[in-house]
Amino acid sequence: MTKLLVKRLSDSTSDIALPSYATEHSSGLDLRTSEDVTLEPREYKLVPTGLAIEIPEGYEGQVRPRSGLALKHGIGCLNSPGTIDADYRGELKVLLINHGKAAVRFARGERIAQLIISSYKKVEVEVVEDLAESVRSAGGFGHTGTS
Repeated sequence: MTKLLVKRLSDSTSDIALPSYATEHSSGLDLRTSEDVTLEPREYKLVPTGLAIEIPEGYEGQVRPRSGLALKHGIGCLNSPGTIDADYRGELKVLLINHGKAAVRFARGERIAQLIISSYKKVEVEVVEDLAESVRSAGGFGHTGTS
């Protein structure tokens, strides 16, 4: 199994649960806030976790919203999924936005987002004169949903 190394940035966060899977088949690790946060309607904030992580080379972290928060309160993540590169060692923070009509308060230690660790392949960029033909061709932005 691939390891995700986690560092607590302060002794004051030792009581907050580390990123963890809620169930045996969960794909995302739950992330928690390291401080109390209130989001007013249409407000967005960078919410701290009090953690730094070391993602293995060849992998990335993807920060995604929690579906329950979206459904119940209109809470999402801006720049979703947010990408965390394997060489980033700063504090893991989550950019939350309140799309709802009421203020939402998150208590310290509450789950705020999910972290997916995913492998990727690097590519070599090459300039060419022509690209291979395809059925779709240059159609985009809704092209495949029309007749």
